[in-house]
Amino acid sequence: MGYLEVICGSMFSGKSEELIRRVKRVIIARKSVAVFKPAIDNRYDKNSVFSHDGRSVEAHVVDHLNPLAIEDILRQEDPDVVAFDEAQFFGPDIVGVIDRLVAAGKRVIVAGLDMDFARRPFGSMPVLMAMADEVTKLKAICAVCGEPATFNQRLINGRPASKKDPVIVIGGKDSYEARCRHCHELEEN
Repeated sequence: MGYLEVICGSMFSGKSEELIRRVKRVIIARKSVAVFKPAIDNRYDKNSVFSHDGRSVEAHVVDHLNPLAIEDILRQEDPDVVAFDEAQFFGPDIVGVIDRLVAAGKRVIVAGLDMDFARRPFGSMPVLMAMADEVTKLKAICAVCGEPATFNQRLINGRPASKKDPVIVIGGKDSYEARCRHCHELEEN
């Protein structure tokens, strides 16, 4: 029976770390797994999913707008479990790919940002969360006050970004901070 698990939250909340933990448990159970990440995410290592604390697992790097490449790999490998990191970057066609995998009896693990830096739903994540059998929403620690954080603060030259800035800007601690609702800011211009 297929099953969809979605891990979501802000940056620095441990989404990739949790995906890696679940994938490693699949490997310990001697089941096969295929992990995918979008080519647009080139932080840390091109061919692995990395957590901010340095844990990693090998991954297939695919064009985020080409779900056919994913399906070709899956036909060749026929894994028991399929995992996707940074799912918000995959195009809308990823929803159909994941739906077909679950219908075919696969366990699918998806990790990604549920909101962009302006607190808007991000990519296909809201649809995947609605389809999921299980949703785990992780929290980070607010970089300003230390309280639980659920938002992504994009910084440009040390200042909060504007809603008008591009949605996708790949970065880490140099460009983003986790913030709570109270400390999250957006420039008005």
